[in-house]
Amino acid sequence: MAEPLSCSGWVALITGGAGGLGRAIAARLIQRGVRCLLVDVNAAGLEQAVRALGPLATAHVADLTDADAVQRLVAHVRDGIGRLDILVNNAAVADTQPFEQRSLASIRGEFSINLLAPVLLTHSLLPQLRQAVDARVISIVSLGGIFPLPETSVYSATKFGLRGAMLCLGLDGPRLGVKFGIINPSATETPMLMREAIDGGNKLQFIDPPQQPDEVALQVLRMLDDPCLERYVRPSESWTVRLAMLVPNLLGRLIPLFRRQGDAGHRRYLASLERRGMIRQQDGVWQLGPPPGP
Repeated sequence: MAEPLSCSGWVALITGGAGGLGRAIAARLIQRGVRCLLVDVNAAGLEQAVRALGPLATAHVADLTDADAVQRLVAHVRDGIGRLDILVNNAAVADTQPFEQRSLASIRGEFSINLLAPVLLTHSLLPQLRQAVDARVISIVSLGGIFPLPETSVYSATKFGLRGAMLCLGLDGPRLGVKFGIINPSATETPMLMREAIDGGNKLQFIDPPQQPDEVALQVLRMLDDPCLERYVRPSESWTVRLAMLVPNLLGRLIPLFRRQGDAGHRRYLASLERRGMIRQQDGVWQLGPPPGP
């Protein structure tokens, strides 16, 4: 086990900072004395996150698909903060509509947020990162960037692309003077996953119980303490998908076997969410949130 890295006084920028995973990553980094700049398009969510995380957390509202907004963010880091040690590419979206029913705008939007935004933001912030003594870029990718799931062609394409881009940058890391690392979670319990669970998201991701955001956040710390190109939150799951990809022509036969497990896991997860008061049924339709009071 590597010794914990001393990073008190460092500055981290975390995209998707208003979400559950962004908050969990910030909380763990703050425990190490890192100042965290949380970036998100959700202003109200950012305000709540910063209030909960305390004085080492600050907020910056930005649409990462807007080139002008990204440049304002870069200028804020350069001129307003003056340093950047860690970039965490965390923001992502997933649309549960079938591919043939999606609009072209929704497809472009998912590519913009999940793939183009982290690559372009990394490029724009490289000058600041290269001034740091031990700069890191940590990207939250997905097992969906390794294993193709039916009905998630756009999401998988973005994650396959992001994984490839960051692995390539990791190989260029010594030349750039920045350490790049990828974390591949499986399904993680966030509001986005709960929405997928009730709106018809791919059920294969529920074969195992979803992990908690803090499990992913702990892997961010591991990436700081013991940097490498790629880490998995649950190694057992990673071996399953990596072994399956050795025989991609057999995926058509394997997926039905996985699907039965996923359907059962999805039912268990819905029951768990309902038991914990996180979803409710109204007129036979699942909705987020506890039942209304009396």
